[in-house]
Amino acid sequence: MTRATRFLILSSICATLYALAFFSILPVPFIEESIAEQILPVIPWWLLVSFGSYSLWSLGWGLWTFRDCPDAYEELLKEITMAKDDLRTKGVPVD
Repeated sequence: MTRATRFLILSSICATLYALAFFSILPVPFIEESIAEQILPVIPWWLLVSFGSYSLWSLGWGLWTFRDCPDAYEELLKEITMAKDDLRTKGVPVD
């Protein structure tokens, strides 16, 4: 079973349980019904904001630690130089 299959199965199970709890078909254990009615509608937005925060953090961390990979840094600089030279030969002002 691939990761994508596992992810789809797990996310469909979670989405089904959420829908059942949201429409009050399945009671939420250990939480009063009035509190569950206030919390359940905002869970998708909370997940979206959490995913966005994690994505921005991992992107920023990757940029912050990029110079810790000297081989990749040098390779990227060479590719940038090659691309600039290629554009200059085609008459595009780069600088």
